[in-house]
Amino acid sequence: MLESDSFWALVGLILFLLLITALGVPKKVLGALDNRTTRIRSEIDEAVKAREEAQALLAEYQRKRLEAESEAEAIVEEAKREAKRLADEAEAKLTDMVARRTAAAEAKIAQAEAQAVAEVRGRAADLAVASAAGVMKQRLTGSAADEMTSKSISVVKDRLN
Repeated sequence: MLESDSFWALVGLILFLLLITALGVPKKVLGALDNRTTRIRSEIDEAVKAREEAQALLAEYQRKRLEAESEAEAIVEEAKREAKRLADEAEAKLTDMVARRTAAAEAKIAQAEAQAVAEVRGRAADLAVASAAGVMKQRLTGSAADEMTSKSISVVKDRLN
């Protein structure tokens, strides 16, 4: 058995394990593993904390986005109401302006009509007076005719105007 390679390999292995144990290598390996485990746990805790913060930020940004959307909708609705009010106001002003211009035009037409009627009456009176004067001159002669013609012309003018 002392000549067997397996025996000496077993003896070498046992001596190696005793040497490693005597030097404290298993404690160092276990310490290193414990340190690594602690570091990994702290990294996981930090990752969980960062994830929670990211979710909180996401929720806050979503809330702000919804607020901004509702505010934008309110602004659009207010702009629509203001535009409708301005359109209604402009339409009322336009209607009022058209009514005023129509009334002014009708007044001008009535005034022109009245003036035309007055001019026609005046010309008719002048023509009637001239015609009456011409007829009276032909039928009447002398001073009586002149006096009567003057009175008649005055009366006709007064009555026609």
